[in-house]
Amino acid sequence: MTKIYRYQKIIALAALLAACSPLPTSSPPARPAAQPPVVEPAQSPAANALTIDGAQSLIAVTVRRGGLLARLGHDHLVASRHVSGTVSPAQNRADFQFRLDQLTVDDADLRTAAGLEKQPSADAIDGTRNNMLTRVLDAERYPVVSVHAERGAAGQPLQVAITLHGVTRIMAIPADIRENNGVMTVTGSVNLKQSDFGITPFSVMAGALAVQDQLELRFTLAAK
Repeated sequence: MTKIYRYQKIIALAALLAACSPLPTSSPPARPAAQPPVVEPAQSPAANALTIDGAQSLIAVTVRRGGLLARLGHDHLVASRHVSGTVSPAQNRADFQFRLDQLTVDDADLRTAAGLEKQPSADAIDGTRNNMLTRVLDAERYPVVSVHAERGAAGQPLQVAITLHGVTRIMAIPADIRENNGVMTVTGSVNLKQSDFGITPFSVMAGALAVQDQLELRFTLAAK
């Protein structure tokens, strides 16, 4: 009996301890990690940029003769048909460039279109090109002309930054902008001075035969 009574006390004490012990806790079920919202990638403005078509684009510059002996010289037509760059309609901007060593001098058809007569000889053209690249433009040191243009409100001129001969000048240039079948065409003209870009116009015989400071530039840019 004594042993039974002793076992009953032990069982009762164990039951009492069990009743006083805290119940085991379990961690709440983990919530699934929140998934980030699905965001469609924004289309980069560059993705909508148009590429300038060099074959359909032209920059032409008429260079007038000057000095007391101007009648002995020629007016010249310098041009680039190797314009490269992009037009971003969404950003109303364009960036393009051309190399000076790719310029042509006195192309017969372009001279006629510019109203210039009396085609110079091949030797005269070669001499003019050499003087232009080496003595005037320093094309080896400054090989590229770059242009940044921005379009404002409709009917307003383009704001254009031209970098030539290591100098950047900003000017307002009126332009006609048209879009047809996915092709944007920009045409216009502007007069600019060589001296504004740190360039000394070519001259010989103490200026008796010279090139005028002012240049007449016209352009057609096609982008698609």
